[in-house]
Amino acid sequence: MKTLSQDAFAAAERYLQLNARLIDRARFANRFHGGQAGAVTHAVRAYQNPDGGFGHAIEPDLRGAGSQPQGAEVALWALDDVGAFDEPIVLAACAWLEANSTDEGGVPWVLPSVVGDERGPWWQPQGEQPPAALNPTAPIVGLLHTHDVKHPWMESATEFCWRKIAELDEVGAYDAMCVLHFLERVPDSERARTEFERLGPSLRASAALDPDEPGHTHSPLDLAPTPDSLARSLFSDEEIGRHLDHLVETQGAEGGWAPNFPMWTPVVAHEWGGFLTRATLATLQAYGRIA
Repeated sequence: MKTLSQDAFAAAERYLQLNARLIDRARFANRFHGGQAGAVTHAVRAYQNPDGGFGHAIEPDLRGAGSQPQGAEVALWALDDVGAFDEPIVLAACAWLEANSTDEGGVPWVLPSVVGDERGPWWQPQGEQPPAALNPTAPIVGLLHTHDVKHPWMESATEFCWRKIAELDEVGAYDAMCVLHFLERVPDSERARTEFERLGPSLRASAALDPDEPGHTHSPLDLAPTPDSLARSLFSDEEIGRHLDHLVETQGAEGGWAPNFPMWTPVVAHEWGGFLTRATLATLQAYGRIA
């Protein structure tokens, strides 16, 4: 079993200090040094638009100022990470989500307004009236349920998620994480367990079991970033251990961990690097792999 040494941890922290965005540095400081949750809240607020949504590259591959659903998800994860679901921020976000939902009850993957923004080439809307999608509706709804947020949008969005999950037979890698985020947080745990057991083989198949598999893949640790994650039961101790060892082994020379997807403009390499380095350290900590 490999663990991240104190020197390696210090190198990762230095990488974050030199390269990461304020929001990711604040999340790191809160988790590892008892930094104030308010620092994360203030950082999140800087990305929020007057309409209640989030833009300004809070999702690094969406460079525009305009609000997008993925921006709301990134913002809510940051608030969840420090246990600071600041009510004005969150309720304003819910109002924006409701205003930008389709008749199905959820929000699209990306809104047509993205066409006028600089963005990663994969961020293409599905027509002028794109359908609602589990990505990112499901994790957003799951996070709001975790913090018992009360807003009219929650009912229709929750029902949308249940309906779309029930329609699934096979689950792709991105949708797998979204489905899991919803199922492990939604109040109806019995219904969630039933769907998890039905989709279990497909959820497992969405992860690359070989840590050296090339390309943009998701590992078992993306589905189960903590030992108490719902998806942890899908993988053996050996499989999880192999991927944890791989994380320790693949720390970069600068101290961080690099993305395994295309870097389409120079600035996103370190923005994603900071985001992923903080997340990797959190996973290693959760599994007791930091010395």
